[in-house]
Amino acid sequence: MDATQLPHARAAGALVGQILAELRSRTRAGVNLLELDAWTREMQAEAGAVSCYVDYAPSFGRGPFGHHLCTSVNDAVLHGLPHDRRLDDGDLLSLDLALSMHGVVADAAISFVVGEQPSAEDSALIDATQRALAAAIAAVRPGARIGDISHAIGTVLTGAGYPVNLEFGGHGVGSTMHQDPHVPNAGAPGRGYRLRPGLLLAIEPWVMADTAELITDDDGWTLRSATGCRTAHTEHTVLVTAGGAEVLTLPPSSS
Repeated sequence: MDATQLPHARAAGALVGQILAELRSRTRAGVNLLELDAWTREMQAEAGAVSCYVDYAPSFGRGPFGHHLCTSVNDAVLHGLPHDRRLDDGDLLSLDLALSMHGVVADAAISFVVGEQPSAEDSALIDATQRALAAAIAAVRPGARIGDISHAIGTVLTGAGYPVNLEFGGHGVGSTMHQDPHVPNAGAPGRGYRLRPGLLLAIEPWVMADTAELITDDDGWTLRSATGCRTAHTEHTVLVTAGGAEVLTLPPSSS
């Protein structure tokens, strides 16, 4: 990415962080997943952003996705297709959002428990993904390798006692949502693609409490834990800079 695109990348990242924070603030028991999707559509339109999901039709999905937000509940962890379901207190919800501003994409995800105080198990699950993401971001610097990021993530997740699935992970972003390099959630340090200033990465640790096996819903999109266990997913878009890493998708209060 050249210097002329950086303002667009920062604008896209700020909007993703803002929308996810707003969705979290509006989410309570009784809110429908389709309402969350509609609010996302409205906020994107107001900002002049373009959804990365509506026309998204990769080989692994039953596309096009047709919605503006991924909404994964409880045992669902990735690509949750919004549908007519009202949330209950205690649901563990993951929201994943990718959009484009002036031709540059940003992508992020958050997980949280609806309404009531999270259980110790849910808190630990979410915390592990957040700590893994922080460790990964700390490993980002020019000259480092993708394996350094992957190793940082895997060390935290396995250290917390969670299996790690390598089918889906982080990825490069730029003019499109999914670009090289792939960023697995475990790996060997010192291996893989060498990082350079200007590279945009979507880094996304995700876990399932007691399995590494995924199953796909009949909708062709939503990926769930094979055992029905709870799941969590945390993601930021990060810019590799000369000094390390700049996180572009922080919520407004964290910027």
